[in-house]
Amino acid sequence: MKIAAEVCPVCAGSGWKAVPGAPDGGVTRCDCRLQARGGAMIAAAHIPKRYEHCELSNFHTDFPGANHSIGLAHITATRFVQEFDLRQGVGLLLVGNAGVGKTHLAVGIAKALIRERGIDCVFYDYAELLKEIQDSYNPDVQTTELRLLRPVFETQVLVLDDLGSVRPTEWRWDTIRLMLNTRYNNNLATVVTANFADEPASGVVDPDAPRKSESFATARAAAKEDTLGDRIGERMRSRLHEMCRVVKLSGSDFRKIKSASFG
Repeated sequence: MKIAAEVCPVCAGSGWKAVPGAPDGGVTRCDCRLQARGGAMIAAAHIPKRYEHCELSNFHTDFPGANHSIGLAHITATRFVQEFDLRQGVGLLLVGNAGVGKTHLAVGIAKALIRERGIDCVFYDYAELLKEIQDSYNPDVQTTELRLLRPVFETQVLVLDDLGSVRPTEWRWDTIRLMLNTRYNNNLATVVTANFADEPASGVVDPDAPRKSESFATARAAAKEDTLGDRIGERMRSRLHEMCRVVKLSGSDFRKIKSASFG
């Protein structure tokens, strides 16, 4: 027995609705079609399952009692969606320690831009993207580097999560330079999150030292806290400042607070 598909009561299934007060009987796309398109765009945005629930509207549910800087970041993210102009190509750089809501805000921005503005957005985790690009060099893998990078280069808004999460090498610096410069030159907006202080490189960094042991790298990391300049290089940090408005979040790791409350 077939069940009849539900028909939109506004457009009667045509996908178009009348514009109230239009003298020539004008029509526009019905909300039902816009919602369906938005759902398809969100599905294509590669948002990880862990962050599927993230919305700007439920931010304070996940981060109750957030301090001033986190609350201000939420306001900034909301205004970013409301005032977003594709022609300007200006994004956001959300920086702060882990667990203060940067990824939640970034995903919420992407989903709101898709639903409310019909703007194409794609989410990538920095470390996972680099690994996928490296894997594409394997002749047994069908995916090519160009195929992987095309959405990074072309999507209207790119969300790049956890920038600098893997230690820098020359290849990694070259790759992030290519991604950011391409988007900058094409005037495309990028929303970036980073767990490192938005400060210059704190010391001389050898970007590609295969002869140094992992224990050496670990010991050096323990001696100081890396900055964003250390992780992506000063040139790219400067470029990010041209591409994005910097939003700094500070506070305790909410994930640890939640774990302690259930402990």
